[in-house]
Amino acid sequence: MAVDASVRAHPDWNRLAELVHDLAFLDGGHDEAFTLASGRHSRWFFDTKPVMMHPEAARVMGELLNLRIRDLGAAFVGGLELGAVPLTALVIATAPEALRGFMVRKEAKGRGGRKTNNPPGIEGSSLAGGGDVVILEDVTTTGGSSIVAVERIHAETACRVVGVISILDREEGAAEAFEEAGIHFESLLTRSDIVAL
Repeated sequence: MAVDASVRAHPDWNRLAELVHDLAFLDGGHDEAFTLASGRHSRWFFDTKPVMMHPEAARVMGELLNLRIRDLGAAFVGGLELGAVPLTALVIATAPEALRGFMVRKEAKGRGGRKTNNPPGIEGSSLAGGGDVVILEDVTTTGGSSIVAVERIHAETACRVVGVISILDREEGAAEAFEEAGIHFESLLTRSDIVAL
């Protein structure tokens, strides 16, 4: 699944697409213009940090993400540093019901988790009692980062990941990678939605 029908039907979805286009999107004009975190080259670049820090965009993303998280039945939300950290904070701050957040460090620091009994490198709310989790990501290219986070949650906690949600799917193989891994994946927007504006 790319963008859920309930997300596209939301009255502020078009406005979010406009804000992502205006605040995050760069078109380099040729296929080798930008080197992505995945190592791939692309004509298009998306920096969603300004979107997450924009009050109107943050409010809309919070509503849309909470809509989907509620439908997936998750009690916890989080993901890999750095992109998922502000996204998690805005989601739990705008959640209509109790939703707990966490972050997964790329490398454990060795000091987090003492109070929560979380494994090293998984910090925030305690996951010790288990529960359903949604992993968040800002921009998804291959899905590799989120798949690592899912594998860590499954291997190191009693939680079950019920889905991964990204602000933007670059449509460069992530959906196929998640499907192959048996992980539900969706996004609020796709590259096609933004490039078409």
